[in-house]
Amino acid sequence: MIAKTPTVTAALLLLLAVRATAQAPAPLTLEEAERRALQNHPQLQATQFASAAAREVVRETRSAYFPTVVGSVTGAEALDGSRIAAGALNNPIIYDRFATGISVGQLVTDFGRTRAVVRSSSLNADARAQDVDDERAFVLLEVDRAYFSVLRAQAVERVSQATVDARRLVLDQVTALAQSNLRSGLDVSFATVNLSAAQLQLVQAQNETQRAFATLAVALGESSVSQYAVADQPLPTQPSSDSAPLVADALRQRPDVLSARLTAESSSAFAEAEGDLWRPSVAAVGAAGITPYHQTGIEDRYAAAAVNVNVPILNGSLYSARHAEASLRARAVSERLRDLENRVRRDVQVAWLDARTAFQRLDLTRQLSEQAAGALDLAQSRYDLGLGSIVELSQAQLNKTQADLEGASATYDYQVDMAVLAHATGARK
Repeated sequence: MIAKTPTVTAALLLLLAVRATAQAPAPLTLEEAERRALQNHPQLQATQFASAAAREVVRETRSAYFPTVVGSVTGAEALDGSRIAAGALNNPIIYDRFATGISVGQLVTDFGRTRAVVRSSSLNADARAQDVDDERAFVLLEVDRAYFSVLRAQAVERVSQATVDARRLVLDQVTALAQSNLRSGLDVSFATVNLSAAQLQLVQAQNETQRAFATLAVALGESSVSQYAVADQPLPTQPSSDSAPLVADALRQRPDVLSARLTAESSSAFAEAEGDLWRPSVAAVGAAGITPYHQTGIEDRYAAAAVNVNVPILNGSLYSARHAEASLRARAVSERLRDLENRVRRDVQVAWLDARTAFQRLDLTRQLSEQAAGALDLAQSRYDLGLGSIVELSQAQLNKTQADLEGASATYDYQVDMAVLAHATGARK
């Protein structure tokens, strides 16, 4: 047998360390998870693009304030002495020519309609910007939920694994006692059933852990599911004793409420603009250029300017219908805003109640776990002394497992409920 040299041994140890490092899940803090989600989440990016598009609409509507300049190059050839004879009332002479020039148009005034349209588009762009904040807050909430769900699933899995280990130990002890005729086969059967139930619970807990990681991947905006070493977070402070200030904060600062209000103002401004369709518009136009090639009767240079006033008279009630439509849509948006504010009040109240209940569960589950542990110790001692039955011990084990599961869930449920409350009040943006 060839002895291993120190170099070979060191290489093997290094290889094992590299493999262990490669298989270990990467650490992930809550702050890092939130940062990744804000950078990668496709829904947030889509909302940002929509907001940027709404901002470009403002530029579109403001373009009416500025002149339009068009350059033209025109060439024409016609039969001698020909005229356009057909087509409405026009009957102009056609000249052979080649010319270049520019045309300039400028809106002088439309008595406030363009101003109202610009205001409407600006308010709508501001509303879409609030949508970005609202989507960002929702992404952060989903990350918090998924992150704490992973922690809860792992805690439940640890409790389930500890339950399996404890019941396997009991089964081994009961089996050894039964072989010595100190316990009956019924005790072995009970212990075997208890172990099988614990193993089934462990399988379900392991599945929940994998599902929690899949949910976390979606919350992070990742296309593949990865395992992470997540870390516990400090518990938030106790929720306030009064929900009224929280409701006021939500109505003042929640992005979706601000977006709805801006949308309502934008709809009202657009309805005003549609009402201004009946007002006249005044525009100035001008044209200038040179005609290097032309027939006799056409000057080498040309220039003209004019002022045009359009006054709506009849259009089949089109403008009246457009104004009525815009006004009704504005009223519908206002009613949806009122409904949203009512739902926000409800959401804050429900989230506040859930957070207070979850905080109370923390102490109650701790007491329950301590009492269940004491009852299990007593049942185990009675069973070891032959004073208690396997049924009594099994029930004590079941109570201890349920208490541990409640304790594992209570901590992370409270953290999730506080994250939901923060989102409901608009504290997370």
